[in-house]
Amino acid sequence: MHDDRNLVEARLKRVLDERVRPAVHPESVPLEVAVWHAPGEPVPVAEGLAATPEPIAPGTAWGAPWGTSWFTVTGTVPAAWAGRTVEALLDLGFNENSPGFQSEGLVYRPDGSPVKGLNPRNQWVRVGSPVSGGERVHLHIEAASNPVILGRPAFQPTLLGDKETAGTEPLYRLGRMDLAVFDETVWQLVMDLEVLGELMAELPADGARRWELLRAVERALDALDLQDVGGTAAAARAELTGVMSSPAAPSAHRISAVGHAHIDSAWLWPLRETVRKVARTASNMTALLEDEPDFVFAMSQAQQWAWIKEHRPEVWAKVTKAVASGRFVPTGGMWVESDTNMPGSEAMARQFVHGKRFFIDEFGIDNEEVWLPDTFGFAAGLPQIIKAAGSKRLLTQKISWSQTNTFPHHTFLWEGIDGTRIFTHFPPVDTYNCSMSGRELAHAARNFKDKGVARHSLAPTGWGDGGGGTTREVVAKAARVRDLEGSPAVTWEPPAAFFARAEAEYPDPPVWVGELYLELHRATLTSQAKTKQGNRRSESLLREAELWAATAAVRTGAPYPYEDLDRIWKTVLLHQFHDILPGSSIAWVHREARRTYERVAEELNGIIDAAQRALAGDGDRTVVFNGAPHARRGVPGGGAGAGSGAGEGRASARDGGGFVLENDLLRVEIDARGLVVSAYDRTARREAVAPGQAANLLQLHPDFPNKWDAWDVDRFYRNTVTDLVEADEVRLDGGTVRVRRSFGSSSVTQTLSLAGGRLDIDTEVDWHETEKFLKLAFPLDVHADRYASESQYGHAFRPTHTNTSWEAAKFEACNHRFVHVEEPGWGVALVNDSTYGHDVTRTVTGSGTTTTVRASLLRAPRFPDPETDQGVHRFRHALVPGAAIGDAVREGYFVNLPERRVTGAASERVEPLIAVDDDAVVVTAVKLADDGSGDVIVRFHESRGGRARATLTPGFPVAGVVATDLLERPTGEGSLTVSLRPFQLVTLRLKRA
Repeated sequence: MHDDRNLVEARLKRVLDERVRPAVHPESVPLEVAVWHAPGEPVPVAEGLAATPEPIAPGTAWGAPWGTSWFTVTGTVPAAWAGRTVEALLDLGFNENSPGFQSEGLVYRPDGSPVKGLNPRNQWVRVGSPVSGGERVHLHIEAASNPVILGRPAFQPTLLGDKETAGTEPLYRLGRMDLAVFDETVWQLVMDLEVLGELMAELPADGARRWELLRAVERALDALDLQDVGGTAAAARAELTGVMSSPAAPSAHRISAVGHAHIDSAWLWPLRETVRKVARTASNMTALLEDEPDFVFAMSQAQQWAWIKEHRPEVWAKVTKAVASGRFVPTGGMWVESDTNMPGSEAMARQFVHGKRFFIDEFGIDNEEVWLPDTFGFAAGLPQIIKAAGSKRLLTQKISWSQTNTFPHHTFLWEGIDGTRIFTHFPPVDTYNCSMSGRELAHAARNFKDKGVARHSLAPTGWGDGGGGTTREVVAKAARVRDLEGSPAVTWEPPAAFFARAEAEYPDPPVWVGELYLELHRATLTSQAKTKQGNRRSESLLREAELWAATAAVRTGAPYPYEDLDRIWKTVLLHQFHDILPGSSIAWVHREARRTYERVAEELNGIIDAAQRALAGDGDRTVVFNGAPHARRGVPGGGAGAGSGAGEGRASARDGGGFVLENDLLRVEIDARGLVVSAYDRTARREAVAPGQAANLLQLHPDFPNKWDAWDVDRFYRNTVTDLVEADEVRLDGGTVRVRRSFGSSSVTQTLSLAGGRLDIDTEVDWHETEKFLKLAFPLDVHADRYASESQYGHAFRPTHTNTSWEAAKFEACNHRFVHVEEPGWGVALVNDSTYGHDVTRTVTGSGTTTTVRASLLRAPRFPDPETDQGVHRFRHALVPGAAIGDAVREGYFVNLPERRVTGAASERVEPLIAVDDDAVVVTAVKLADDGSGDVIVRFHESRGGRARATLTPGFPVAGVVATDLLERPTGEGSLTVSLRPFQLVTLRLKRA
């Protein structure tokens, strides 16, 4: 019997491949083809349609990297085909194995109306069903010759990732361009045999159902005349009717299929190409919705919807019509599917503000589901933000990629740092490109970890990244497994329907507390340093621009730049997409990102400068503006005044070489190597640097991960380390120690100085290494089994030990402005202005426990950008001995929001719009309300992880206080006296009198 099974399975494969699939289009005639190659960047549709093309024949090379070619195909349906279904088969030269990662096309009619997208799994355009014969066919194809970046072998350096280096040699050869008869019966037979063959392979080898299917398939193959497939296909299908009508068991796993096309907003292609990928996919899906009444398609990322509206109004018209039918569903409620580890507090909030508001304004739809299938882990502060945005559910698939530990649930409640819980689902199908294969469906059922208490899961279904979304074949397969014995039962429905069903059947799911850490892609916290710096600095500038523009509007009546801020926020949010901010996109993307951040900085600095000049008044004295939330040098947080002198300290020579920097709070010794061998807290009389060790130590590791170069750093990188202790120069420059080093092909210059109770370390690296990892180490004399790192609206704790595999897997993690280690009564903070990756380890020697904090500075992966991070970089860190967690919060803001000095009236003191009487309560945003009312919005949170009671004092007349959600929608009465739970986030609208 085993031999029978193998014979039938082998027979089925060959018959499908060599006879049945080719018979789907049994007759064909060639189309006439002409082409016009756009000379540069993509042109408007009207220009492409109006161009004069030249004839081109199948087999001809076309398509320089990143080029656009407009093909015109024409022909006439043969009269003999009257009464039959006819399709145009349009092969641009596709590689069947990589939909979305190669050439793509969008088909237009001569009037400019879009028809559908073209890609390897979707090469047909319906001409008529049935045709009359003699119809004239005239189609245009906007074809993109995007290079295959993730080729074979994978992860090899390539210059194809930037149009400036990709060259001009054609990449593709035009394939089949025909009119063909479409045999519906044969196509349906293909679907029957594929579904049964795939199901059969997943059933128990000795099970009755498997043998029942095998015998039915054998009978169908016997009924098929291989010389007349079209004439005998119906008879073959009849042999399968019995086994295909047997219903699923009542206990079968239930899968909610959601049509989907996960489209990275930039990755192995630039942003401009994503605009076109989205248009192609949306065209495909609106067409499929018209043909398939049960199909439902969900699309996330408001930015991608906005691109369609702006750039492809003809596609937008179809999309809005489909949305009105309830089957083309906005989902996710975010501007993009962003990274969630690195975006700051306000940026993470604004992802939801701008995303949800777009869907509400355009369609009146306020979806409650957060859709992030591909994001690289989830910060512990996110549940509170989701709730504050008016959402309550989360979907992701990515945690299934973890290398070490298998997550114990698929449906659960996720609890964040403040105690907020969010209903969360991980699709057990373990892909966001489900094709409804038997293997995928069986895996979902077997893999589902909540059996016995739940039986529903979701499957995002369709090809992403320009692969065109869901196909007619996938829909046909889903129809066959809607209620089929041996298979999970599949139903098309929108995400909201699935979540409602899942919540109803599982009212008391398990709880996971803390971050959802992805045990993979850890290097994305460091790759492409300039992109990360651009993000952090843009976030800081946006805070200041809103704060000072609002203050100027209230104080002086200056106009508030609503539209400019809205546009800039959306630009910054776009660049937080989970392949841009993490540094895992091609060179073109990051080259453009650097220029974009420069423009953003210039524009925001202009807004800030104009507002501060209006507030400073006329005069020739210095007015100091403090954009941080805490008072600094005599200037309240969010206010301005004369300020006070820095009084940073004294410098002197050190016995044995080097220098000493000291003031009333700190005494820091820097030896002749430029290393910090002592950082003495004079108040606590404690040494911060571990005995016999040195801080400010640059360490260089080899960095060649097993794969996913820009994404991954593997644990074995630590096996080899070079301490950069040789100095070219250590000298005193006023109150600053300057250190120069050289290593490999690179050099570094550091300046060390005191700023009150902290040691500031500015590092400039001229980086020209390859496949290396640069760290900045601080071995600290602190006994700590956990440490805190800043996250959105608070901080999260991680262990310093590796008791279990879960803890050991977190060997590289994310922080925002600070990392803080503490033993009872005394701690140390390391704050930064632009780095995210770090590691914290502990060692025990005869002199006690050393906790070493290392900031990750630079990497040099060669894929997908072979020149990653080459050039000059500047970083700022500060060591704060004796820091409590509140000090870490405060100093983190100070480093990221330096004082600004403006010439103005000496008597001018700008009181903050909002003053808070408890430093534990941190104001993260002060702005005018988005509705243009002139009301002031203030957002704040408890920052230390404890309880707080604070009074807010407005610096203007207030007529009323209303509590709101992130979208500034009322949620209840507000008060200027607040009692906050640990890390609680609050947004208030202060109505101006």
